[in-house]
Amino acid sequence: MRIRKFALLLFLSISLSFSQAQQPRASEKHPWWQHAVFYEIYPRSFADSNNDGMGDINGITSKLDYLHALGIDAIWITPCFPSPQVDFGYDVSDYRDIAPEYGTLKDFDRLLAEAKKRNIRVLLDLVMNHTSDKHAWFVDSRSSRTAQHRDWYIWRDGRGPDQPPNNWESTFGGSAWQFDPTTNQYYYHFFYREQPDLNWRNPKVEEAMMDVARYWFKRGVAGFRLDAVTTLFEDPKLSDNPVTPGLNKFGDPNMEDKYNNRLPQVHDELRRLRKVADESGDRVLIGETGSDDVAKLSEFYGPNLDELQLPMNFFFTEVNKLSAPEFRKQIAEWDQNPKHGWPVWVLSNHDQVRHYNRYGDGDHNDAIAKLMATMLLTLRGSPIMYYGEEIGMENNDPKSRDQVKDPIGKLGWPKEKGRDGERTPMQWDDNANAGFSKETPWLPVPTSFKTHNVAAEEKDANSVLRFYESLLRLRHSNPALLDGEYIALNENDSNVLAYLRKLPGRAVLVALNMSGEKQSPSFDLSAQGLHAKTAATLLSSSSAQGQQNLSKVTLEPFGVFVGEVGK
Repeated sequence: MRIRKFALLLFLSISLSFSQAQQPRASEKHPWWQHAVFYEIYPRSFADSNNDGMGDINGITSKLDYLHALGIDAIWITPCFPSPQVDFGYDVSDYRDIAPEYGTLKDFDRLLAEAKKRNIRVLLDLVMNHTSDKHAWFVDSRSSRTAQHRDWYIWRDGRGPDQPPNNWESTFGGSAWQFDPTTNQYYYHFFYREQPDLNWRNPKVEEAMMDVARYWFKRGVAGFRLDAVTTLFEDPKLSDNPVTPGLNKFGDPNMEDKYNNRLPQVHDELRRLRKVADESGDRVLIGETGSDDVAKLSEFYGPNLDELQLPMNFFFTEVNKLSAPEFRKQIAEWDQNPKHGWPVWVLSNHDQVRHYNRYGDGDHNDAIAKLMATMLLTLRGSPIMYYGEEIGMENNDPKSRDQVKDPIGKLGWPKEKGRDGERTPMQWDDNANAGFSKETPWLPVPTSFKTHNVAAEEKDANSVLRFYESLLRLRHSNPALLDGEYIALNENDSNVLAYLRKLPGRAVLVALNMSGEKQSPSFDLSAQGLHAKTAATLLSSSSAQGQQNLSKVTLEPFGVFVGEVGK
Protein backbone atom coordinates (compact mmCIF):
# COMPACT_ATOMS: atom_id res chain seq x y z
CA MET A 1 0.00 0.00 0.00
CA ARG A 2 2.79 2.47 0.87
CA ILE A 3 4.43 1.80 -2.53
CA ARG A 4 1.11 2.43 -4.31
CA LYS A 5 0.62 5.69 -2.41
CA PHE A 6 4.17 6.73 -3.24
CA ALA A 7 3.66 6.00 -6.93
CA LEU A 8 0.31 7.73 -7.04
CA LEU A 9 1.51 10.93 -5.42
CA LEU A 10 4.60 10.95 -7.61
CA PHE A 11 2.36 10.57 -10.68
CA LEU A 12 0.07 13.36 -9.51
CA SER A 13 3.01 15.64 -8.79
CA ILE A 14 4.55 15.07 -12.22
CA SER A 15 1.28 15.37 -14.12
CA LEU A 16 0.24 18.50 -12.27
CA SER A 17 3.66 20.05 -12.85
CA PHE A 18 3.38 19.38 -16.59
CA SER A 19 -0.18 20.63 -17.00
CA GLN A 20 0.24 23.69 -14.83
CA ALA A 21 3.50 24.76 -16.38
CA GLN A 22 1.38 25.53 -19.46
CA GLN A 23 -1.29 27.51 -17.60
CA PRO A 24 -1.28 30.94 -15.92
CA ARG A 25 -1.33 30.88 -12.13
CA ALA A 26 -4.08 33.47 -11.89
CA SER A 27 -6.68 35.15 -14.05
CA GLU A 28 -6.07 38.71 -15.17
CA LYS A 29 -9.75 39.52 -14.59
CA HIS A 30 -9.37 39.80 -10.83
CA PRO A 31 -7.14 41.73 -8.42
CA TRP A 32 -3.95 39.79 -7.84
CA TRP A 33 -4.65 39.33 -4.13
CA GLN A 34 -7.85 37.38 -4.79
CA HIS A 35 -5.90 34.49 -6.29
CA ALA A 36 -2.77 34.90 -4.21
CA VAL A 37 -1.48 32.49 -1.61
CA PHE A 38 0.10 34.54 1.19
CA TYR A 39 2.90 33.20 3.37
CA GLU A 40 3.68 34.75 6.75
CA ILE A 41 7.36 34.95 7.66
CA TYR A 42 8.62 35.61 11.17
CA PRO A 43 11.99 37.10 10.13
CA ARG A 44 13.77 36.23 13.35
CA SER A 45 13.08 32.55 12.68
CA PHE A 46 13.05 31.96 8.93
CA ALA A 47 16.63 31.87 7.64
CA ASP A 48 19.91 33.06 9.17
CA SER A 49 22.38 34.27 6.51
CA ASN A 50 25.17 35.42 8.83
CA ASN A 51 25.05 32.63 11.45
CA ASP A 52 24.37 34.79 14.48
CA GLY A 53 21.44 32.61 15.61
CA MET A 54 18.80 35.00 14.31
CA GLY A 55 17.03 35.15 10.96
CA ASP A 56 17.45 38.15 8.69
CA ILE A 57 16.42 39.82 5.43
CA ASN A 58 19.19 38.25 3.38
CA GLY A 59 18.11 34.89 4.74
CA ILE A 60 14.62 35.46 3.34
CA THR A 61 16.09 36.47 -0.02
CA SER A 62 18.12 33.26 -0.11
CA LYS A 63 14.93 31.19 0.16
CA LEU A 64 12.88 32.91 -2.55
CA ASP A 65 13.47 30.05 -4.99
CA TYR A 66 12.06 27.65 -2.41
CA LEU A 67 8.99 29.84 -1.92
CA HIS A 68 8.46 30.22 -5.65
CA ALA A 69 8.72 26.48 -6.23
CA LEU A 70 6.25 25.89 -3.39
CA GLY A 71 3.71 28.16 -5.10
CA ILE A 72 3.74 31.27 -2.91
CA ASP A 73 2.54 34.53 -4.48
CA ALA A 74 3.17 36.98 -1.63
CA ILE A 75 5.11 37.03 1.62
CA TRP A 76 4.06 38.97 4.69
CA ILE A 77 7.04 39.80 6.91
CA THR A 78 6.22 40.51 10.54
CA PRO A 79 7.82 43.75 11.83
CA CYS A 80 11.44 44.16 10.77
CA PHE A 81 11.77 47.86 11.67
CA PRO A 82 14.23 49.10 14.32
CA SER A 83 12.90 48.13 17.73
CA PRO A 84 14.03 47.47 21.30
CA GLN A 85 12.37 44.05 20.71
CA VAL A 86 10.30 44.13 23.90
CA ASP A 87 7.50 42.62 21.83
CA PHE A 88 9.81 41.26 19.11
CA GLY A 89 9.31 44.07 16.65
CA TYR A 90 5.78 45.15 17.45
CA ASP A 91 7.32 48.01 19.43
CA VAL A 92 8.63 50.17 16.59
CA SER A 93 11.24 52.87 17.25
CA ASP A 94 11.68 53.93 13.59
CA TYR A 95 9.11 53.30 10.87
CA ARG A 96 11.44 54.13 7.97
CA ASP A 97 14.35 51.76 8.40
CA ILE A 98 15.26 48.10 8.85
CA ALA A 99 16.39 46.75 12.23
CA PRO A 100 20.18 46.32 12.11
CA GLU A 101 19.92 42.76 13.42
CA TYR A 102 17.90 41.96 10.29
CA GLY A 103 19.94 43.95 7.78
CA THR A 104 19.78 47.27 5.98
CA LEU A 105 17.49 49.15 3.63
CA LYS A 106 19.82 48.07 0.83
CA ASP A 107 19.23 44.43 1.84
CA PHE A 108 15.49 45.04 1.83
CA ASP A 109 15.60 46.68 -1.61
CA ARG A 110 17.46 43.64 -2.89
CA LEU A 111 14.78 41.38 -1.41
CA LEU A 112 12.10 43.38 -3.24
CA ALA A 113 14.02 43.17 -6.52
CA GLU A 114 14.70 39.43 -6.26
CA ALA A 115 11.12 38.71 -5.20
CA LYS A 116 9.80 40.65 -8.19
CA LYS A 117 11.87 38.47 -10.53
CA ARG A 118 9.98 35.48 -9.16
CA ASN A 119 6.55 37.14 -9.22
CA ILE A 120 6.45 37.21 -5.41
CA ARG A 121 5.07 40.32 -3.77
CA VAL A 122 6.29 41.57 -0.39
CA LEU A 123 4.04 42.90 2.38
CA LEU A 124 5.15 44.50 5.63
CA ASP A 125 3.49 44.44 9.04
CA LEU A 126 2.48 48.02 9.87
CA VAL A 127 1.96 48.79 13.56
CA MET A 128 -0.35 51.82 13.57
CA ASN A 129 -1.81 51.70 17.07
CA HIS A 130 1.34 52.36 19.10
CA THR A 131 5.07 52.93 18.97
CA SER A 132 7.96 51.90 21.17
CA ASP A 133 8.60 54.12 24.17
CA LYS A 134 12.05 54.59 22.58
CA HIS A 135 10.58 56.17 19.42
CA ALA A 136 11.72 59.78 19.02
CA TRP A 137 8.09 60.92 19.07
CA PHE A 138 7.50 59.45 22.51
CA VAL A 139 10.87 60.45 23.90
CA ASP A 140 9.90 64.03 23.10
CA SER A 141 6.30 63.54 24.23
CA ARG A 142 7.25 62.50 27.74
CA SER A 143 9.86 65.25 28.16
CA SER A 144 7.36 67.94 29.20
CA ARG A 145 3.67 68.78 29.09
CA THR A 146 4.40 71.39 26.42
CA ALA A 147 6.57 69.18 24.20
CA GLN A 148 6.00 69.27 20.43
CA HIS A 149 4.79 65.65 20.41
CA ARG A 150 2.95 65.72 23.73
CA ASP A 151 -0.47 65.33 22.14
CA TRP A 152 0.76 62.57 19.81
CA TYR A 153 0.09 60.18 22.70
CA ILE A 154 -2.66 59.91 25.31
CA TRP A 155 -1.71 61.60 28.57
CA ARG A 156 -4.10 62.10 31.50
CA ASP A 157 -4.13 62.94 35.19
CA GLY A 158 -5.04 60.18 37.60
CA ARG A 159 -8.33 60.01 39.45
CA GLY A 160 -6.44 60.56 42.64
CA PRO A 161 -3.14 59.65 44.31
CA ASP A 162 -1.86 56.37 42.81
CA GLN A 163 -5.13 55.97 40.90
CA PRO A 164 -5.04 55.66 37.09
CA PRO A 165 -7.52 57.65 34.98
CA ASN A 166 -9.93 54.70 34.64
CA ASN A 167 -10.20 50.91 34.94
CA TRP A 168 -8.92 49.96 31.48
CA GLU A 169 -6.65 46.92 31.42
CA SER A 170 -3.74 46.12 29.17
CA THR A 171 -4.35 43.09 27.01
CA PHE A 172 -1.04 41.80 28.36
CA GLY A 173 -2.03 42.16 32.02
CA GLY A 174 -2.37 44.92 34.59
CA SER A 175 -3.52 48.49 34.15
CA ALA A 176 -3.45 50.08 30.70
CA TRP A 177 -2.06 53.25 32.30
CA GLN A 178 1.56 53.91 33.23
CA PHE A 179 2.49 56.76 35.57
CA ASP A 180 5.43 58.84 34.34
CA PRO A 181 7.09 60.92 37.08
CA THR A 182 8.73 63.33 34.61
CA THR A 183 5.43 65.14 34.07
CA ASN A 184 3.31 63.51 36.81
CA GLN A 185 0.75 62.12 34.37
CA TYR A 186 -0.28 58.71 33.09
CA TYR A 187 0.08 57.56 29.50
CA TYR A 188 -2.15 54.93 27.91
CA HIS A 189 -0.97 51.60 26.50
CA PHE A 190 -3.35 48.92 25.21
CA PHE A 191 -0.41 46.49 25.08
CA TYR A 192 2.86 46.61 27.08
CA ARG A 193 3.86 49.74 28.95
CA GLU A 194 6.78 50.01 26.51
CA GLN A 195 4.17 50.39 23.71
CA PRO A 196 2.39 53.73 24.28
CA ASP A 197 -0.71 54.27 22.11
CA LEU A 198 -0.68 56.97 19.49
CA ASN A 199 -3.40 59.61 19.69
CA TRP A 200 -5.24 59.18 16.40
CA ARG A 201 -7.52 62.12 17.22
CA ASN A 202 -4.51 64.32 16.49
CA PRO A 203 -4.41 65.07 12.70
CA LYS A 204 -0.62 65.23 12.84
CA VAL A 205 -0.47 61.56 13.89
CA GLU A 206 -2.70 60.57 10.98
CA GLU A 207 -0.59 62.58 8.54
CA ALA A 208 2.65 61.06 9.84
CA MET A 209 1.38 57.48 9.61
CA MET A 210 -0.09 57.96 6.13
CA ASP A 211 3.33 59.28 5.08
CA VAL A 212 4.91 56.11 6.49
CA ALA A 213 2.61 54.06 4.27
CA ARG A 214 3.47 56.18 1.22
CA TYR A 215 7.18 55.78 1.96
CA TRP A 216 7.02 51.97 1.81
CA PHE A 217 4.62 51.90 -1.13
CA LYS A 218 7.04 54.09 -3.07
CA ARG A 219 9.83 51.70 -2.17
CA GLY A 220 7.90 48.83 -3.75
CA VAL A 221 5.99 47.14 -0.95
CA ALA A 222 2.79 45.51 -2.24
CA GLY A 223 0.74 46.15 0.87
CA PHE A 224 0.48 45.88 4.60
CA ARG A 225 -0.84 43.60 7.24
CA LEU A 226 -2.19 46.06 9.79
CA ASP A 227 -1.47 45.08 13.37
CA ALA A 228 -4.08 45.68 16.10
CA VAL A 229 -5.95 48.01 13.80
CA THR A 230 -9.22 47.85 15.76
CA THR A 231 -7.67 49.66 18.75
CA LEU A 232 -6.71 52.98 17.14
CA PHE A 233 -9.30 55.03 19.00
CA GLU A 234 -10.46 55.40 22.59
CA ASP A 235 -13.46 57.07 24.18
CA PRO A 236 -12.34 60.67 24.88
CA LYS A 237 -14.40 60.64 28.09
CA LEU A 238 -12.36 57.63 29.31
CA SER A 239 -15.50 55.86 30.49
CA ASP A 240 -14.85 52.77 32.60
CA ASN A 241 -15.18 49.48 30.74
CA PRO A 242 -17.80 46.98 31.94
CA VAL A 243 -16.38 44.31 34.25
CA THR A 244 -17.61 40.74 33.78
CA PRO A 245 -17.43 37.77 36.20
CA GLY A 246 -14.17 35.90 36.75
CA LEU A 247 -10.49 36.54 36.23
CA ASN A 248 -8.35 36.37 33.09
CA LYS A 249 -5.11 34.44 32.66
CA PHE A 250 -3.15 37.28 34.28
CA GLY A 251 -5.36 37.32 37.37
CA ASP A 252 -7.12 40.56 36.40
CA PRO A 253 -10.91 40.97 36.35
CA ASN A 254 -12.50 39.99 33.05
CA MET A 255 -13.45 43.08 31.12
CA GLU A 256 -15.29 44.08 27.96
CA ASP A 257 -13.18 46.52 25.94
CA LYS A 258 -16.23 48.61 25.14
CA TYR A 259 -14.61 52.04 25.19
CA ASN A 260 -11.14 51.34 23.82
CA ASN A 261 -11.66 48.86 20.97
CA ARG A 262 -13.63 48.87 17.71
CA LEU A 263 -14.76 52.48 17.93
CA PRO A 264 -16.41 53.77 14.73
CA GLN A 265 -13.65 56.30 13.98
CA VAL A 266 -11.36 53.39 13.05
CA HIS A 267 -13.27 53.01 9.81
CA ASP A 268 -12.62 56.63 8.82
CA GLU A 269 -8.89 56.06 9.09
CA LEU A 270 -9.04 52.79 7.17
CA ARG A 271 -10.82 54.52 4.30
CA ARG A 272 -8.10 57.18 4.27
CA LEU A 273 -5.38 54.53 4.28
CA ARG A 274 -7.17 52.61 1.51
CA LYS A 275 -7.16 55.79 -0.58
CA VAL A 276 -3.40 56.10 -0.05
CA ALA A 277 -3.01 52.45 -1.08
CA ASP A 278 -5.15 52.83 -4.19
CA GLU A 279 -3.29 55.97 -5.22
CA SER A 280 -0.03 54.02 -4.91
CA GLY A 281 -1.01 51.32 -7.40
CA ASP A 282 -2.14 47.72 -7.07
CA ARG A 283 -1.79 47.39 -3.28
CA VAL A 284 -3.55 45.30 -0.67
CA LEU A 285 -4.46 45.89 2.98
CA ILE A 286 -4.88 42.93 5.33
CA GLY A 287 -6.20 43.71 8.79
CA GLU A 288 -5.83 42.03 12.16
CA THR A 289 -9.54 42.41 12.80
CA GLY A 290 -10.48 39.12 14.43
CA SER A 291 -13.92 38.85 16.02
CA ASP A 292 -16.40 36.10 16.78
CA ASP A 293 -19.15 38.25 15.22
CA VAL A 294 -19.22 37.93 11.43
CA ALA A 295 -21.35 41.04 10.98
CA LYS A 296 -18.98 43.23 13.01
CA LEU A 297 -15.95 41.74 11.33
CA SER A 298 -17.33 42.28 7.83
CA GLU A 299 -17.73 46.00 8.58
CA PHE A 300 -13.99 46.29 7.99
CA TYR A 301 -14.54 45.76 4.28
CA GLY A 302 -16.15 49.22 4.35
CA PRO A 303 -19.61 50.34 3.26
CA ASN A 304 -18.51 50.33 -0.39
CA LEU A 305 -15.73 47.75 -0.04
CA ASP A 306 -13.48 50.78 0.42
CA GLU A 307 -11.58 49.85 3.59
CA LEU A 308 -9.64 46.57 3.91
CA GLN A 309 -9.61 44.14 1.02
CA LEU A 310 -8.81 41.30 3.42
CA PRO A 311 -9.96 41.66 7.04
CA MET A 312 -8.59 38.63 8.87
CA ASN A 313 -10.82 36.41 10.93
CA PHE A 314 -9.55 33.83 13.40
CA PHE A 315 -12.57 31.53 13.32
CA PHE A 316 -10.50 28.49 12.39
CA THR A 317 -7.90 29.13 15.08
CA GLU A 318 -10.65 28.84 17.68
CA VAL A 319 -11.84 25.46 16.45
CA ASN A 320 -9.46 23.29 18.43
CA LYS A 321 -10.71 19.92 17.29
CA LEU A 322 -11.49 18.27 13.99
CA SER A 323 -15.20 18.90 13.52
CA ALA A 324 -16.90 18.82 10.14
CA PRO A 325 -20.05 20.55 11.50
CA GLU A 326 -18.06 23.33 13.17
CA PHE A 327 -15.85 24.06 10.18
CA ARG A 328 -18.89 23.89 7.90
CA LYS A 329 -20.60 26.52 10.05
CA GLN A 330 -17.57 28.82 10.11
CA ILE A 331 -17.02 28.56 6.35
CA ALA A 332 -20.66 29.26 5.50
CA GLU A 333 -20.82 32.35 7.71
CA TRP A 334 -17.67 33.92 6.32
CA ASP A 335 -18.28 32.91 2.71
CA GLN A 336 -21.65 34.70 2.89
CA ASN A 337 -20.54 37.63 5.04
CA PRO A 338 -22.97 40.58 5.08
CA LYS A 339 -20.71 42.84 2.99
CA HIS A 340 -20.02 40.08 0.43
CA GLY A 341 -16.32 40.78 0.80
CA TRP A 342 -13.65 38.39 -0.44
CA PRO A 343 -12.90 35.82 2.32
CA VAL A 344 -9.48 35.30 3.86
CA TRP A 345 -8.55 32.09 5.71
CA VAL A 346 -5.96 31.46 8.44
CA LEU A 347 -5.10 28.26 10.34
CA SER A 348 -1.95 29.33 12.22
CA ASN A 349 0.18 32.39 12.84
CA HIS A 350 2.78 33.84 15.19
CA ASP A 351 0.19 34.27 17.96
CA GLN A 352 -1.57 30.90 17.62
CA VAL A 353 -0.54 27.35 18.47
CA ARG A 354 0.42 25.64 15.23
CA HIS A 355 -2.45 23.66 13.77
CA TYR A 356 -0.22 20.59 13.47
CA ASN A 357 -0.56 20.44 17.27
CA ARG A 358 -4.11 21.71 17.56
CA TYR A 359 -5.58 18.98 15.36
CA GLY A 360 -2.98 16.21 15.48
CA ASP A 361 -3.82 13.05 17.41
CA GLY A 362 -0.23 11.84 17.85
CA ASP A 363 -0.60 9.01 15.32
CA HIS A 364 -2.00 10.57 12.16
CA ASN A 365 -0.54 14.06 12.37
CA ASP A 366 0.84 14.14 8.84
CA ALA A 367 -2.43 12.90 7.35
CA ILE A 368 -4.31 15.52 9.37
CA ALA A 369 -1.87 18.21 8.20
CA LYS A 370 -2.67 17.28 4.60
CA LEU A 371 -6.38 17.30 5.39
CA MET A 372 -6.22 20.82 6.83
CA ALA A 373 -4.05 22.03 3.96
CA THR A 374 -6.67 20.82 1.51
CA MET A 375 -9.40 22.75 3.29
CA LEU A 376 -7.31 25.92 3.54
CA LEU A 377 -6.28 25.88 -0.11
CA THR A 378 -9.52 24.82 -1.82
CA LEU A 379 -11.94 27.29 -0.22
CA ARG A 380 -13.15 30.41 -2.02
CA GLY A 381 -10.91 33.21 -0.79
CA SER A 382 -7.30 34.10 -0.06
CA PRO A 383 -5.36 31.74 2.23
CA ILE A 384 -2.56 32.88 4.52
CA MET A 385 -0.06 30.15 5.31
CA TYR A 386 2.38 30.36 8.22
CA TYR A 387 6.01 29.46 7.62
CA GLY A 388 6.77 25.80 8.27
CA GLU A 389 3.21 24.50 8.20
CA GLU A 390 3.99 23.08 4.75
CA ILE A 391 6.48 20.67 6.37
CA GLY A 392 4.40 19.85 9.43
CA MET A 393 6.24 22.00 11.93
CA GLU A 394 4.98 21.62 15.48
CA ASN A 395 5.07 23.83 18.53
CA ASN A 396 8.06 23.64 20.81
CA ASP A 397 6.76 25.28 23.98
CA PRO A 398 9.06 26.29 26.84
CA LYS A 399 9.38 23.67 29.56
CA SER A 400 10.02 26.14 32.38
CA ARG A 401 9.64 29.85 33.00
CA ASP A 402 13.39 30.51 32.71
CA GLN A 403 13.23 29.32 29.07
CA VAL A 404 10.54 31.83 28.11
CA LYS A 405 11.44 34.71 25.79
CA ASP A 406 7.94 36.03 25.10
CA PRO A 407 6.88 38.63 27.71
CA ILE A 408 3.36 37.21 27.76
CA GLY A 409 4.75 33.90 28.98
CA LYS A 410 6.88 35.59 31.60
CA LEU A 411 3.85 37.44 32.95
CA GLY A 412 1.36 34.60 32.80
CA TRP A 413 3.42 31.44 33.51
CA PRO A 414 2.41 28.67 34.00
CA LYS A 415 -1.19 29.18 32.83
CA GLU A 416 0.08 31.25 29.91
CA LYS A 417 3.23 29.80 28.32
CA GLY A 418 3.58 32.56 25.74
CA ARG A 419 4.06 32.36 21.99
CA ASP A 420 7.63 31.09 21.72
CA GLY A 421 6.44 27.61 20.77
CA GLU A 422 4.97 28.69 17.45
CA ARG A 423 7.92 30.96 16.58
CA THR A 424 10.79 28.47 16.50
CA PRO A 425 13.31 28.41 13.61
CA MET A 426 12.34 27.04 10.22
CA GLN A 427 13.50 23.46 9.75
CA TRP A 428 15.58 23.29 6.56
CA ASP A 429 17.47 20.00 7.04
CA ASP A 430 18.51 17.46 9.69
CA ASN A 431 21.85 19.09 10.50
CA ALA A 432 22.48 20.90 13.77
CA ASN A 433 19.85 23.53 14.56
CA ALA A 434 17.73 22.21 11.67
CA GLY A 435 20.04 23.93 9.19
CA PHE A 436 18.73 27.31 10.33
CA SER A 437 22.06 28.57 11.67
CA LYS A 438 25.52 27.36 12.65
CA GLU A 439 25.12 29.34 15.85
CA THR A 440 22.72 28.37 18.63
CA PRO A 441 19.36 29.79 17.50
CA TRP A 442 17.43 32.31 19.53
CA LEU A 443 14.78 29.64 20.18
CA PRO A 444 15.34 25.87 20.26
CA VAL A 445 13.99 23.65 17.49
CA PRO A 446 11.84 20.62 18.38
CA THR A 447 13.29 17.13 18.04
CA SER A 448 10.88 16.49 15.18
CA PHE A 449 13.18 18.50 12.90
CA LYS A 450 15.06 15.25 12.20
CA THR A 451 12.11 13.95 10.17
CA HIS A 452 10.17 17.12 9.35
CA ASN A 453 12.49 19.35 7.38
CA VAL A 454 12.60 20.67 3.84
CA ALA A 455 15.53 18.56 2.62
CA ALA A 456 14.05 15.28 3.82
CA GLU A 457 10.54 16.01 2.62
CA GLU A 458 11.69 17.08 -0.83
CA LYS A 459 12.95 13.50 -1.27
CA ASP A 460 9.74 11.88 -0.04
CA ALA A 461 6.83 11.87 -2.50
CA ASN A 462 4.44 11.11 0.36
CA SER A 463 5.59 13.98 2.58
CA VAL A 464 3.53 16.90 3.81
CA LEU A 465 5.68 19.24 1.71
CA ARG A 466 5.13 17.34 -1.53
CA PHE A 467 1.40 17.27 -0.83
CA TYR A 468 1.36 21.06 -0.36
CA GLU A 469 3.25 21.52 -3.62
CA SER A 470 0.75 19.40 -5.56
CA LEU A 471 -2.18 21.11 -3.88
CA LEU A 472 -0.84 24.59 -4.60
CA ARG A 473 -0.23 23.74 -8.26
CA LEU A 474 -3.78 22.47 -8.53
CA ARG A 475 -5.19 25.57 -6.86
CA HIS A 476 -3.30 27.93 -9.15
CA SER A 477 -4.36 26.17 -12.35
CA ASN A 478 -7.97 25.14 -11.76
CA PRO A 479 -10.47 27.92 -12.58
CA ALA A 480 -13.17 26.46 -10.33
CA LEU A 481 -10.83 26.53 -7.33
CA LEU A 482 -9.82 30.09 -8.11
CA ASP A 483 -13.20 31.62 -8.83
CA GLY A 484 -15.95 29.08 -8.33
CA GLU A 485 -18.73 29.61 -5.81
CA TYR A 486 -18.71 27.60 -2.59
CA ILE A 487 -21.59 25.13 -2.22
CA ALA A 488 -21.83 23.01 0.94
CA LEU A 489 -22.73 19.35 0.42
CA ASN A 490 -24.12 16.63 2.73
CA GLU A 491 -24.61 19.16 5.50
CA ASN A 492 -25.85 16.59 8.00
CA ASP A 493 -22.68 14.50 7.76
CA SER A 494 -20.87 14.80 11.09
CA ASN A 495 -17.67 13.19 9.81
CA VAL A 496 -17.04 14.43 6.28
CA LEU A 497 -16.74 18.08 5.30
CA ALA A 498 -17.68 18.25 1.62
CA TYR A 499 -18.32 21.06 -0.82
CA LEU A 500 -18.31 22.05 -4.46
CA ARG A 501 -16.35 24.84 -6.07
CA LYS A 502 -18.50 25.58 -9.09
CA LEU A 503 -18.31 27.71 -12.21
CA PRO A 504 -20.65 27.52 -15.20
CA GLY A 505 -19.56 24.38 -16.99
CA ARG A 506 -16.94 23.36 -14.44
CA ALA A 507 -17.04 22.02 -10.89
CA VAL A 508 -14.64 20.51 -8.36
CA LEU A 509 -15.75 18.28 -5.49
CA VAL A 510 -13.78 18.40 -2.23
CA ALA A 511 -14.39 15.71 0.41
CA LEU A 512 -12.48 15.76 3.72
CA ASN A 513 -12.79 12.97 6.26
CA MET A 514 -12.40 14.59 9.66
CA SER A 515 -12.72 11.31 11.54
CA GLY A 516 -10.38 8.47 12.40
CA GLU A 517 -12.69 5.94 10.73
CA LYS A 518 -13.07 5.07 7.07
CA GLN A 519 -16.01 6.90 5.49
CA SER A 520 -17.89 6.31 2.24
CA PRO A 521 -20.05 9.35 1.51
CA SER A 522 -22.43 9.45 -1.44
CA PHE A 523 -22.98 12.56 -3.54
CA ASP A 524 -26.05 13.42 -5.59
CA LEU A 525 -25.24 16.65 -7.38
CA SER A 526 -28.37 16.93 -9.50
CA ALA A 527 -29.62 19.85 -7.40
CA GLN A 528 -26.53 21.73 -8.55
CA GLY A 529 -27.29 20.94 -12.19
CA LEU A 530 -24.66 18.21 -12.32
CA HIS A 531 -25.82 14.76 -13.40
CA ALA A 532 -22.45 13.05 -13.68
CA LYS A 533 -22.11 9.82 -11.72
CA THR A 534 -18.34 9.99 -11.45
CA ALA A 535 -15.57 12.49 -10.73
CA ALA A 536 -12.07 12.52 -12.17
CA THR A 537 -9.45 12.40 -9.43
CA LEU A 538 -7.36 15.55 -9.20
CA LEU A 539 -5.78 14.86 -5.83
CA SER A 540 -6.22 12.11 -3.28
CA SER A 541 -4.45 11.00 -0.14
CA SER A 542 -5.26 7.36 -0.93
CA SER A 543 -4.49 5.05 -3.83
CA ALA A 544 -7.65 6.20 -5.62
CA GLN A 545 -7.14 7.50 -9.14
CA GLY A 546 -9.03 7.88 -12.38
CA GLN A 547 -12.82 8.14 -12.28
CA GLN A 548 -14.44 7.79 -8.86
CA ASN A 549 -18.03 6.66 -8.39
CA LEU A 550 -19.95 9.44 -6.64
CA SER A 551 -22.35 6.98 -5.07
CA LYS A 552 -19.51 5.79 -2.85
CA VAL A 553 -16.37 7.88 -2.45
CA THR A 554 -14.12 5.92 -0.14
CA LEU A 555 -12.12 8.05 2.28
CA GLU A 556 -9.46 6.58 4.53
CA PRO A 557 -9.20 7.93 8.11
CA PHE A 558 -8.44 11.66 7.73
CA GLY A 559 -8.50 11.10 3.98
CA VAL A 560 -8.85 13.65 1.19
CA PHE A 561 -10.49 13.51 -2.23
CA VAL A 562 -10.53 16.33 -4.76
CA GLY A 563 -12.18 15.55 -8.09
CA GLU A 564 -13.40 17.25 -11.25
CA VAL A 565 -17.12 16.73 -11.87
CA GLY A 566 -18.59 16.85 -15.36
CA LYS A 567 -22.15 17.81 -16.26
